[in-house]
Amino acid sequence: MLIGILLFTIIPMLMLFLFSLTDWSFLTGYDKLKIVGFHNFSRLLHDQDFGQSLVHNLIMLLAVPIGMALALLLAVIITERVHLSGFFKVIFFMPQISSIVAVAVVWQVLFHPSYGPVNGMLSAIGIDSPPKWLADPHYALPSVMLLMIWIDLGVGLIIYIAGLKNIPRDLYEAADIDGSSAWTKFRKITFPLLTPTSFFLLITGIIANFKAFALIKVLTDGGPAHATSVIVYDMYEQGFVNLKTGYASSMAVVLFLIILFITFLQWMFQRKWVHNG
Repeated sequence: MLIGILLFTIIPMLMLFLFSLTDWSFLTGYDKLKIVGFHNFSRLLHDQDFGQSLVHNLIMLLAVPIGMALALLLAVIITERVHLSGFFKVIFFMPQISSIVAVAVVWQVLFHPSYGPVNGMLSAIGIDSPPKWLADPHYALPSVMLLMIWIDLGVGLIIYIAGLKNIPRDLYEAADIDGSSAWTKFRKITFPLLTPTSFFLLITGIIANFKAFALIKVLTDGGPAHATSVIVYDMYEQGFVNLKTGYASSMAVVLFLIILFITFLQWMFQRKWVHNG
């Protein structure tokens, strides 16, 4: 395992930091590698497309807490109010195990501006000019976020259900004896004891959100008008389309530092809101 980590994680990371300081294309060979220092990072500061992609990534972070809230709500309902809970777990988890390409193609059909069932339904209920969704720069990013929430909902649901099952039932019985309402039990018992689960989902969700690529590549290809581009998509464009390996590597380093900083902040503030026992 250590050999695998060394070959496929540590060495590539070290090479990434090295390449970020170069003006180089992987097609030219190592003999053409030219050290340019921090020139690539200086270019990033003035790259409007990269700045726009970073803003899109930050906006997409809203999908993480929204998805967590929906997953928690469904987990409580399925655990407490629904029979055949295993059936609903499978239904909600299906998007996660489905091919991302197939899911994106289905979503394109559903949200087609002219022939899609979604706009057909909106027109049927009297909306004259429904949104063009993926074809509209103003609605494309929210549409992508909606799909990301739907795909990741099953993971959060399963993990929250596991967390709910670990909460001692005698706490709820004591609350019932005291005459506590359902909302009070959720606020005083369920939510505090699920904060470690929420913390785990928050960290993994933010990291996965920043790494989003395949969905955007298939669904919108970064468009329309660069409205759904993200950092990883820009890395792909620079590294494998424009063949600027050094510049793409500098983007990867910036992305690494951003995720590291956000994760550090989460670990710092988790002491104030995560219930540890």
